[in-house]
Amino acid sequence: MTNRPVFRPHLHPTLIRWIAVPALLAACMLGACSDKGGGTGAAAKKAAPAVPVLTGQVVEKSMPLRLHAIGNVETVASVAVKARVDGQIVSARVRDGQDLVKGDALFQLDQKPYQSQLEQALANLAHDQAQLDYLRGQEQRYQDLLKQNFVSQEGYAQVAANFRAAQASVSADEAAIQNARINLGYTTIRAPINGRAGKVMLTEGNMVKANDTVAMVVINQIEPIYVGVAVPEQYLNEIRARQKKAPLRMEVEIEKGKTISGKLAFVDNAVDVTTGTIKLRGIFSNGDRQLWPGQFVESWVTLREDERALVVPTQALQTGPNGQYVYVVKEDSSVELRPVQVTRTEGAQTVIAGGLKPGETVVEDGASRIVPGAKVAAKSPEKKS
Repeated sequence: MTNRPVFRPHLHPTLIRWIAVPALLAACMLGACSDKGGGTGAAAKKAAPAVPVLTGQVVEKSMPLRLHAIGNVETVASVAVKARVDGQIVSARVRDGQDLVKGDALFQLDQKPYQSQLEQALANLAHDQAQLDYLRGQEQRYQDLLKQNFVSQEGYAQVAANFRAAQASVSADEAAIQNARINLGYTTIRAPINGRAGKVMLTEGNMVKANDTVAMVVINQIEPIYVGVAVPEQYLNEIRARQKKAPLRMEVEIEKGKTISGKLAFVDNAVDVTTGTIKLRGIFSNGDRQLWPGQFVESWVTLREDERALVVPTQALQTGPNGQYVYVVKEDSSVELRPVQVTRTEGAQTVIAGGLKPGETVVEDGASRIVPGAKVAAKSPEKKS
């Protein structure tokens, strides 16, 4: 058997270096990666830094129960001024938007036709009064003659009838004079109430008819003024019971953060079956005229005061799949998720029925950055000066 020579490749020293160096680098990189992984595990074992949050306190305090609704401002009185006699406007003394006092002259109609009627009625009275004086004397003479049997009973009866007819004519004339004077007075159209005039619809030269369909001007009373609201019927019995003791306070917001107060003046006599609400009406002095007829305003009716209500900042409330909750900061600065039952919200404060205790601290801002059990660095919100 022939022994074949074994082939042994010869590696050049330079080639060996080119192969060894990459292998060494790969080994170093694997070692470095191994050390880096070990370092990350150690860092993960360290405690995460505390999350900065703003906190608020759970307090027990007196809180009003207020019924909120969008109210509509209504006039106490509104009058569409119309003429009570026919005539031509010879003078319009009222201006658009003028403030008026009851009795102020608004329009002047032509008086000449009604002055003539008055003078005619006075002339008729003078004529009939003279006739009455004559018949009065005749009736007295016939009465004396009747006693002496110089005239018949029928003759006296005729004279007495004429006398009574003359008396009736005089009474009719006096009534006609009074009516003429009334109509003459109606030619001056005056403001029937205190208030503010709207747009003047008729001016000088226009003809008007008594009780026409078009109002000459509309006057709205501005002081005082009503605000009407509709609240859920479930509060009706309590509203009526408390209103009997004292008028309930009512507030409206005229601008952001600024309210004015009035009192409840009226509870409607029927519940609106389509909405399940009852109409209320509050009265406001409105001396500065910040409320205007037709305006919509946010309104509140204060029903009662809850003396020991549990209150949290509204901003602390969070909503999850199981309802509302807050994060409570414990003594070790960790947070606990606590479900709560909300009774009502009053702006920046919310009244809750359970789930918290007075004096506990809740996360007011920063809840989106934490999870239950996380550590927090609590900071109270700065008080506004």
